[in-house]
Amino acid sequence: MWGHASKDSMRETHSMYEWLKRGLDCVVAGGGLILLLPLWMLIALLVKLDSPGSVFFAHERVGRYGRKFKVLKFRTMVQDAPKRGGAITAGHDPRITRVGRILRKTKLDELPQLWNVLKGEMSLVGPRPEVEKYVNLWNPDLREMVLSVRPGITGLTQIRYRHEEALLAQQPDPERYYCEVLLPLKLASDVEYVQRRSLAFDLYLLGRTVSALFERE
Repeated sequence: MWGHASKDSMRETHSMYEWLKRGLDCVVAGGGLILLLPLWMLIALLVKLDSPGSVFFAHERVGRYGRKFKVLKFRTMVQDAPKRGGAITAGHDPRITRVGRILRKTKLDELPQLWNVLKGEMSLVGPRPEVEKYVNLWNPDLREMVLSVRPGITGLTQIRYRHEEALLAQQPDPERYYCEVLLPLKLASDVEYVQRRSLAFDLYLLGRTVSALFERE
């Protein structure tokens, strides 16, 4: 009897968390899209002036329950970047434009993901959205756990491995290092987030994200 009551209480707590989390996502994403419009326009102009091509870049990722979706970002690489290399981007990658380097360093290239959040494809905080070829390398049980929640613009993994590109730039074989070293570490970090997730933890991670922008590499 007490076991059933405990489970019901946990379900109610989880449901309340999901409701509050989605409400926070909609308020922040909707407000951000409106209030940051002048900044969006400035970035769009700089991207167009810096190199020919589109302002935005949409890259397919695996979302909640394994559904694929397009992650939106301001374009930080040359227009034909996918034809010139793979999904792994190291710090010295020649495909990155001048404006793109600034956008990546400040994370401003990820502002368009607020639209993904508003659509319900992402959350402000969650596991890092990954490319399908790498998701297929995950442990099946852990994959199911991570994909049970919406991926996030920021999160435990995004904060811990925010200097990933600089780290990959030091490796003789970035692709191999990513698959054999970084991918398992990031998966473990995403699993940790799913196990610890709560509104208080999400707010903490949002605060850490802001402070991390001002930290040195």
